[in-house]
Amino acid sequence: MSVQTHSATTGSVRIAPRAGVIGLGMIGGGVAVSLARSGRIPVVYDIRPDAADGLLGVPPVAASPADVARDSDVVLVAVVDAAQARTVLCADDGVLAGAHPGLVVVLLSTVAVPVVHELARACSAKGVELLDCGVTPGDQAANNGLVAILGGNDDAVRAAMPVLVDFAKEVVHCGPLGAGMATKIARNVITYGTWRAVHEAAGLVHAAGVAPERLIEVVQAADPDGATLFSWLRNQIAAQPDTRALVPQVRRLMDKDLAAAQELAADCGVAVPLVDATRGNGAETLDIPMRSTDE
Repeated sequence: MSVQTHSATTGSVRIAPRAGVIGLGMIGGGVAVSLARSGRIPVVYDIRPDAADGLLGVPPVAASPADVARDSDVVLVAVVDAAQARTVLCADDGVLAGAHPGLVVVLLSTVAVPVVHELARACSAKGVELLDCGVTPGDQAANNGLVAILGGNDDAVRAAMPVLVDFAKEVVHCGPLGAGMATKIARNVITYGTWRAVHEAAGLVHAAGVAPERLIEVVQAADPDGATLFSWLRNQIAAQPDTRALVPQVRRLMDKDLAAAQELAADCGVAVPLVDATRGNGAETLDIPMRSTDE
């Protein structure tokens, strides 16, 4: 059964656990809208007094992060970087100044994993639990469309879960504190690394007189569901002996194909550092570990 309370800050009836959002940019503002759409009206804060204007269902900003903490059970922090996160939590009028027993802070900002542990220690000193929670894709924040990539202890996760599911389409608990941020960082590596791979591939076809649109057409026709991206990782996770036996053959094909890419790049005067690195590290890339049952 949901418990309802009246908030003097928002002037509305609120569902427990009460949600707060600090930082009303694309992510935080979208999360606030999604929470409001789900019926969990958050108390919010941003350094811009008019930041909530135009955010459907979201009340005006509170006076300080401390006020958000006093009127919330789960505070979602969606600021730009580690410095802003420290300020929001630890300033004289920060979240920890308004902390109360049972408060959970959920850090949505992407920061380095050591920063997560630093902020968790500051929270713990005030009796507050911290969860790290990378989110993606950012442009779906206002459409209840985020994937929440969560790290933290089970009790804190359970306490925050009603709020998380009210803004996210899926919540993935990756492990203890820091695991969510590590997974979000790894996901970003895939995103930016893929962009670089596409950049080099597009440079090659352009230099060879082929329109990049044809490259897009070929890749989308050959792999419309994007299954190739994780195909070899799935092989490594499964670690089947028959797949391991194929590694030398795949390695030879990989080396041949990347050598052809390097030759084309040299002929066209195109730099392909990712191709160079991939060919140089092919054996490590394709290695399939032995399972304990295989030894």
